[in-house]
Amino acid sequence: MEQYAIKGGNPLVGEVEIGGAKNAALPILAAALMTDETVLIENMPDVRDTNIMLQAMESIGVITNRVDRHTVKINGSQITSLSITADFVKKIRASYYLIGALLGKCGKAAVVLPGGCNIGSRPIDQHMKGWRALGADVRIEHGMILTEAKGPLKGNHIYMDMVTVGATINVMMAAVMAEGLTIIENAAKEPHVVDLANFLNSMGANIKGAGTDIIRIKGVEKLHGTEYAIIPDQIEAGTFMFAAAATKGDVTVKNVIPKHLESITAKLQEIGCEIEESDDAVRVVAAKGLTHTQVKTLPYPGFPTDMQPQIAVTLGLASGASMVTESIFENRFKYVDELTKMGADVKVEGRTAFIYGVNSYTGANIVAPDLRAGAALVLAALAADGISTVDDIRYVERGYEDFDEKLRGLGAQIEKIESERDLQKFQMKIC
Repeated sequence: MEQYAIKGGNPLVGEVEIGGAKNAALPILAAALMTDETVLIENMPDVRDTNIMLQAMESIGVITNRVDRHTVKINGSQITSLSITADFVKKIRASYYLIGALLGKCGKAAVVLPGGCNIGSRPIDQHMKGWRALGADVRIEHGMILTEAKGPLKGNHIYMDMVTVGATINVMMAAVMAEGLTIIENAAKEPHVVDLANFLNSMGANIKGAGTDIIRIKGVEKLHGTEYAIIPDQIEAGTFMFAAAATKGDVTVKNVIPKHLESITAKLQEIGCEIEESDDAVRVVAAKGLTHTQVKTLPYPGFPTDMQPQIAVTLGLASGASMVTESIFENRFKYVDELTKMGADVKVEGRTAFIYGVNSYTGANIVAPDLRAGAALVLAALAADGISTVDDIRYVERGYEDFDEKLRGLGAQIEKIESERDLQKFQMKIC
């Protein structure tokens, strides 16, 4: 099984190019099957989650053609099945977006219950509530989500009981060809919600208000082909920004939308980093010691839950006592035990981590418990004295393309290894 071998202690310096947003790519890929015409999608990240989504779509007859690593053509005119049961689909949470897409296009869908990282309860009750409001029968049987509309879907006024990205996206897809007007209140405002709305509008949908808490969707008869480029990944960008902070480095992240990163840059400035912004790049300089702060994860535009492990790892090296509160997922502190192996001083009580800064981390053998925590532990290893290994990097590769290669481009000493012998070679090389 592959691991990362990491020799820490070097500041990261240089420039890194950010890829397309995984969290935008997944619903956009699903939505591409909603027209019988060909759709061209550019800036698609080449990560495990997007590859599994394409594989799932191919399993029901969707034609996919990889033009190059980051460009794909999709044609949904030859769909042969509305049931997705393959085991590999369980590996990603976003498989449920295929329900919204198929229900919206065909009036019926059956998809195996999704998997993804075990970071806490992620119920689909708001998805089901939204589909039912549009006129679909929805039930869960034998580990499958079954949806079927007896007649045409009809627009409705839907109030989300909580802000939920997945349900906002899924109801939006189901509603674009429903008869009449659909209004989604208390909608999620994340950049990838807006990106999907822009994509659907480029296919002929009529969606207004994406990015606010009220989205209005006027149903159209059909969608057409389009060419579309996915937005940059704010979480990948934020991860490299905190990598600069944790290693006392100087990193410019390129191909970003600085507006999407405001909550991240604000916290970095608060803990003592210098930030320089341009139209499509952000530079993070951590020339002086970091100081403590408090942070609470919130829906966009608040601080992202997907950046919580990265800021916690960084605050573990800041002076004083910090507090990180996780308000989205209840099981997102599983990395703390691994971080403690490296000398961190962190106490978790309920949904809050109390972090007492230490001078440095030390190398250790650690395990990635999920995608974002895995990336954060890599940052800890890069900041640590000595050599670390990170196991279960398959989680990290779900959402970060060429993570080790991009880090090496910033001066990191990191390599993928598969055996004890590989580790010995790595140790000999860096000595």
